[in-house]
Amino acid sequence: MLARVKSGALRGVDAYLVEVEVDIAPGMRAFTTVGLPEIAVRESKDRVQAALRNSGYRFPGTRITINLAPADVRKEGTGFDLPVAVGLLAAQGVVPPESLENYLIFGELSLDGRLKPTRGVLSMALATREAKLALILPRENAREAAVVQGIDVYAVDTLAQVVEFLAGREVLTPAPPLEAETLAWDPAEDLDFREVKGQEPVKRALLIAAAGGHNVLMVGPPGAGKTMLARRLPSILPPLGFEEALETSKVYSIMGLLPPSRALITTRPFRSPHHTIADAGLIGGGTTPRPGEVSLAHYGVLFLDELPEFKRSTLEVLRQPLEEGRVTISRAATSLTYPARFMLVAAMNPCPCGYYGDPRRACACTPNQINHYRGRISGPLLDRIDIQIQVPSVRFQELAATEGGDGSPELRARVEQAKRVQAGRFAKSRIYANAHMTSRQVKQHCPLGPEAQKLLEAAMERLGLSARAYHRVLKIARTIADLEGEANVAPVHVAEAIQYRTLDRSFTR
Repeated sequence: MLARVKSGALRGVDAYLVEVEVDIAPGMRAFTTVGLPEIAVRESKDRVQAALRNSGYRFPGTRITINLAPADVRKEGTGFDLPVAVGLLAAQGVVPPESLENYLIFGELSLDGRLKPTRGVLSMALATREAKLALILPRENAREAAVVQGIDVYAVDTLAQVVEFLAGREVLTPAPPLEAETLAWDPAEDLDFREVKGQEPVKRALLIAAAGGHNVLMVGPPGAGKTMLARRLPSILPPLGFEEALETSKVYSIMGLLPPSRALITTRPFRSPHHTIADAGLIGGGTTPRPGEVSLAHYGVLFLDELPEFKRSTLEVLRQPLEEGRVTISRAATSLTYPARFMLVAAMNPCPCGYYGDPRRACACTPNQINHYRGRISGPLLDRIDIQIQVPSVRFQELAATEGGDGSPELRARVEQAKRVQAGRFAKSRIYANAHMTSRQVKQHCPLGPEAQKLLEAAMERLGLSARAYHRVLKIARTIADLEGEANVAPVHVAEAIQYRTLDRSFTR
């Protein structure tokens, strides 16, 4: 007696189809699962056995073999419980085998036959649509799966309900699809740039960073407002587009971090890991590879406070995602790629005591201590940070002022206007921001006149800028021009962009 059930498994952030083959044969009682199952998949036999019996069905007392095809790819997770149980019932004739042809079945079973939510349902729904099937899954996952247009999603509560539906004795209505327009956007926190007193040049730098997707490093004494400014950056970022939200939500779905009440992540992520984080926690990996903080910050902000306190080896692994927008985790058995297109916002003190260059407090550090402290950040990493800005301490007059400058709504309106310009510029590519331009696109979209060219040449000679820094200056200048509504990059835009690279010299010499 043989039955086949279609299901799915995760590889990175994407899902692929798995055929669950169930064979019941005469012989000594045994339950064998093959096809590279990991521990949670192998343990499903006990959950399936209890769920079948407690739902009123017979568990075969003979030899049972479960094959998960393709058999050369490792399978993990608890989503195979339901397809294995349905396959056992189909092999016994309780479920008509022909009724399984058009469905992908996925879900975890409790011991009494109820269905529990599982991870990675969004990716599973996308794979279901690609295979032109319908999806049967736990009710708690239905809202997440219904975001994907073009498939029928059947939400069920128990194993018995699945059996009755497949046997034609119960009618289920597909869950209504969720239109992208109905996905409300709510700011993650009630934070506003108007609450920040003073620091107008830094606000300007963060406005440019938000408009162009540029990385930022803020250097200043303790209490100057670096963290306060960084936490308000998401408040001026536009909501995620539908495709961006889909990519980001897939990462949160496979990590089990998607809120039950939310079908998609529509607010730009803001991740702020502690400086004690391990390499695998930041970049991803582990014995069973999982996305790291850089992937959880996809299309959002990764904030690294007290940057020199992070292990140097941990910071160096940021180079690939900063350049390529993705992370590749290689293991002996497989190689996985996770998305990691994020804005890096970092903050640090100018020296160990924090007061080097502060006009109101004397620095107690020696030159060797300052050089050692700054040397924890490598030149190649610093080179990949577009905007580098000093954050001075705030004066009393600024703190006591009743006005705090433009608020987040006004700044976000300017960012959205610049984003619309960039959307038109990159309409035929998968690029969403100026910071992601390739060298060819920089040459195409950032032509300079003779005066601007001469200004940039002088800056490169004086500051010792690298070729990478040269292109980043051009990208920043392009963003400044977009904010000002200018079609061409003018010398004034280049001059302002150069100001955001002045820390290169002080950190490397």
